[in-house]
Amino acid sequence: MYAVIVTGGKQHRVMQGETLRVELLGGVEAGDEIKFDNVLMLGGSDGVTIGDALKGATVAAKVVGHGRADKVRIVKFRRRKHHRKQMGHRQHYTEIQITGITGGDKK
Repeated sequence: MYAVIVTGGKQHRVMQGETLRVELLGGVEAGDEIKFDNVLMLGGSDGVTIGDALKGATVAAKVVGHGRADKVRIVKFRRRKHHRKQMGHRQHYTEIQITGITGGDKK
């Protein structure tokens, strides 16, 4: 069974036991249990479920830890103008492990 959830403004397709990195979740520590209730789709052997049938569907996850991604280097350069600007960015993330997917109301 798999689910599509929304967190941090992005959609993720997740399965039980999977580990993934999402945008930084504030207020949670490593080892905490969290639930995602913004589920867009559930899929499995019986087909795909979307829409109003997903009321009450949740995805449970355990926080593995927090971190920062690799540095992305940004260089702005204008030829013949003596202009060069260099910057870097490291995005914060939270690593989670999916522990369970529960379906919504079956009508």
